[in-house]
Amino acid sequence: MNFLDRNEFNFAPAPQVLEALKNFDTQKLGFYTRIYDEGKKSIFSVYLSEEYGIDEQQVMLGYGGEDLLKGAVHYFLTLPDNNRLMLVPKFSWWYYKSIADEVDGETIQYPLYEDGDTYRYDMDTLKKMLHELNPKILLLASPNNPTGNALTPDEIENLLQEAPKSTYIIIDEAYASYVNRDSSYIKRLVDEFTNLLIVRTLSKFYGLPGLRMGFGFTGKGLGKFNRFGNKYLGYNRISEDLAIAALKATDYYRGIADSMNEDRKHYEQEIGALSGFKVYKSQANFILIKYPIELKEPLQNALKDLDYKIKFMNEPDINTHLRITLGRPEQNRIVIDTIKKVAGK
Repeated sequence: MNFLDRNEFNFAPAPQVLEALKNFDTQKLGFYTRIYDEGKKSIFSVYLSEEYGIDEQQVMLGYGGEDLLKGAVHYFLTLPDNNRLMLVPKFSWWYYKSIADEVDGETIQYPLYEDGDTYRYDMDTLKKMLHELNPKILLLASPNNPTGNALTPDEIENLLQEAPKSTYIIIDEAYASYVNRDSSYIKRLVDEFTNLLIVRTLSKFYGLPGLRMGFGFTGKGLGKFNRFGNKYLGYNRISEDLAIAALKATDYYRGIADSMNEDRKHYEQEIGALSGFKVYKSQANFILIKYPIELKEPLQNALKDLDYKIKFMNEPDINTHLRITLGRPEQNRIVIDTIKKVAGK
């Protein structure tokens, strides 16, 4: 089966990752990471601290980005002031609302609007909602799943300046490495805004969803939350080594991202030319396409016959869309040709 429905990785891991796994010292499995004796979390958090120029105490690690998101939402929505309101994008990952529901949180959506071949956050409305509703959490996703649109560092900074100081800002940047080659803005933001948490992962750009390793950066005012999320005796020692190897292989993964961008153009040019279809710009490893809804069952059947899975959206106002993970060139070609065949072109 060719899974192009969950934004996973259909390429081989970087040679550096394979080498790190092959050469892993299994004797390490008999011992905790001794780095906690130094008041630090992990050799990986130390590596991230050095790479991003951010104090190691402001680095968080988790079992994938989802673990950090869940821990943060649960923590902030159960603080003693009983403010359990979280704002999330209208079109976004269903998981955000789910984890708020787990602690009886209230979730309100703020709007995104369609602007030509992209989606955008309605910043004016969002700022108004922040001041009128005073939420405990504002959750941003950049790039956003499934719409693929991203915020610039300047847009994020402007929004953070407008937000109430009592609101915690969580930015899900799972796909951000596809957009930003320069991540220096992260240090600037976490140094300036004490109520900020930026969450990243190795599951998307670095193609290791099976490793379950996420990381994040907190503003200096979140020390108590950071301690809450820490693991006293360290982290999985195999994952630490593989995670560092992956980050050292950024050039390899950048080459794969470039390959995805080339295939993205094929979707835009070939599928975008079909009657009733619309291909949206995306800054992630997937692409969102609006299609004639009467073709849903024929498309599903045709792809099933070829052992391919893509995501047919079911959410209100976006239920005539499908989301396709950008796979290997030969996989993308098969999907494009199948859609064209079903559409009669």
